[in-house]
Amino acid sequence: MCAFLLIILAAALSLNFISLRYADRIDAPVLRAILVNPQEKRHQKIQTHLQDNLNMMASKLGQMQAQLLRLDALGERLAESSGMQSRDFSFKGAPGQGGAQNDLSSEELSFSEFSHKLQELSNMLNERTDKLGVLDSLLRYDRITKFVLPSEMPVETDWYSSGYGYRIDPFTGKRAFHEGVDFAAEVGSPVKAAASGVVIYSDHHPEYGNMVEIDHGDDLVTRYAHASKRLVSLGAVVLQGQKIAEVGNTGRSTAPHLHFEIRHKDKPQNPSKFLKKPG
Repeated sequence: MCAFLLIILAAALSLNFISLRYADRIDAPVLRAILVNPQEKRHQKIQTHLQDNLNMMASKLGQMQAQLLRLDALGERLAESSGMQSRDFSFKGAPGQGGAQNDLSSEELSFSEFSHKLQELSNMLNERTDKLGVLDSLLRYDRITKFVLPSEMPVETDWYSSGYGYRIDPFTGKRAFHEGVDFAAEVGSPVKAAASGVVIYSDHHPEYGNMVEIDHGDDLVTRYAHASKRLVSLGAVVLQGQKIAEVGNTGRSTAPHLHFEIRHKDKPQNPSKFLKKPG
């Protein structure tokens, strides 16, 4: 019985060898269909499977290359925003790598291992893209905030003639709350916007005299009063540091000066918390 099984096994192996070795020389259609076609179909199926996997990995590789281009552009913008020198972080070429060759630890990657590594790298790129995108948004917000917060001194002086808070009113002699600060300056001295924004008031006020108000967004408004001349009109867009008026002595005022207020949701704020002091 064992001898019979060995004979059958030897015959099967012989037929398989003949079908592979002499497949292109078999002319008999029936014999070719029996011996060759199954091998060709199996070979074609394997080739199709491999090609599908290669196409899938090529598509994934193309997506990763596009992600890398976006990350390079984002990295350059972040480096520039943070003040880094181009020599510190270069996104134009691949980073340097090296080391001694060690044949003992070298191994060939299998197809499944390569596919797994490719997917891991793709996940890492997605994660880095998200994190860098958030960082870029924060830096952009920080840069914009610097221009819309009233931090620029409205006049070129380094002292207040009257501070924020309770004081003796110069007209009534009674204790009263002063909602801003007064900067003593000569008539005609330039008054500058403490931050960028939109002019929401530019007119003569019974008490504040010639007055300008600028809306900086988020319910934050700056007020410039007692001017001798107003240089911006209602609805105008002004930039931080732009000249908007000239110091005067109009309205309820004892001498030439600028009355400056910062208001949030129409409530007065201490300007000293916002303004950058000269020097």
